[in-house]
Amino acid sequence: MQTNTNIVLSHSLTSWFKSQVKPGFITLVFIASSFTSVAHAGSTQIASPPNLAVKAYLLKDFNSHHVIAAQNSSMRVEPASLTKIMTAYLSFKAIKNGFLSPAQSLPVSEIAWKVEGSKMFIEPNKPVTVDELLHGMIIQSGNDASITLAEGIASTEAQFADMMNKEAQRLGMKNTHYMNATGLPDPQHYTTADDLAILATALIQDFPEQYQRLYSVKEYTYNKITQPNRNRLLWLDPNVDGMKTGHTQSAGYCLIASAKRDNVRRISVVLGAPTDAARATESQKLLNYGYQYFDTKLVYKNGQSINQLKVWKGNENQVASTVSDDLFVTLPKGEYANVKAVLSSVQPLIAPIKKGQIIGSVKFTLNGKTIDERTLVAAKSIEGAGVFGRAWDSIKLLLQ
Repeated sequence: MQTNTNIVLSHSLTSWFKSQVKPGFITLVFIASSFTSVAHAGSTQIASPPNLAVKAYLLKDFNSHHVIAAQNSSMRVEPASLTKIMTAYLSFKAIKNGFLSPAQSLPVSEIAWKVEGSKMFIEPNKPVTVDELLHGMIIQSGNDASITLAEGIASTEAQFADMMNKEAQRLGMKNTHYMNATGLPDPQHYTTADDLAILATALIQDFPEQYQRLYSVKEYTYNKITQPNRNRLLWLDPNVDGMKTGHTQSAGYCLIASAKRDNVRRISVVLGAPTDAARATESQKLLNYGYQYFDTKLVYKNGQSINQLKVWKGNENQVASTVSDDLFVTLPKGEYANVKAVLSSVQPLIAPIKKGQIIGSVKFTLNGKTIDERTLVAAKSIEGAGVFGRAWDSIKLLLQ
């Protein structure tokens, strides 16, 4: 790719002012949006992340995927009942694919009935539906519910664990290995804060209706036993709408939380807190830090025409570049005026070109540091020109 850095990015990039394209050279100038930066260039003071009494933590923006703060986020840890996020993910996937239905009853095995740890108190020979099991697993953190769902999907928990590992690999969870559906301790059952953030993001993104329906429920009654959701932030912070707690003696107290303020969603991962109360307060500190000091803005919408690139040997001489997903950028508050963008494009760009084909990239930098980079794709397909047109463009390329 050929690159030219004569590109200025202002606050939210609402439009383009000028676009000129030549082989190997691109000039782009952005028009600033109407809102004003809260600080002058270079004047923004960003506080350091809070000191948290936990083994590891991570704070991530849901839309931009930018990691705002992290400590020991790649360290292997025991996930405890945070494991059940993957069990839920595969259960939602089974429902979506028609393998399970919410009203479907599943049998309760002796293994599920007798499992140790937290329970929703299901019983053998008593019908229990998939939807009841989901409530029991997500709200009550029932190990019995988790195993019953696992056995309903994959016959045995061991086979379900294989499915969990394959799904983790597909999602890009590079340092995770599952041995069970519950999170009960096992030396080969581990993950990281990095991977848990990937999983939490995927569940909310892929199954938003299930997330909204289940993860903010504060209590659930089954078998005449009412149990509260262990996520204290559902009571402490009205912006928090999920996700999951976990605890074993070796893992400590863990919490993945998701909050949405002013339409900006953040995900926090806190692992190894000393107490139940601490995992909630430390999570809230982390979320408050992110909202106080960082903004997330939509830069380009999915399918939005970003610029026109010269096409050679095609039945059209230009193609628009775009992004395949909405592109958000997360930055310290007041720093949007200082962001620069560098656009790279394939030069020469020769037809035929398929819609969605990668034809360039855009890199965002702040104070010389790359903060994000995304590929640009063709907004439409361009067919090849006829024999004469291709020959004529070949001659012109030779003369460049």
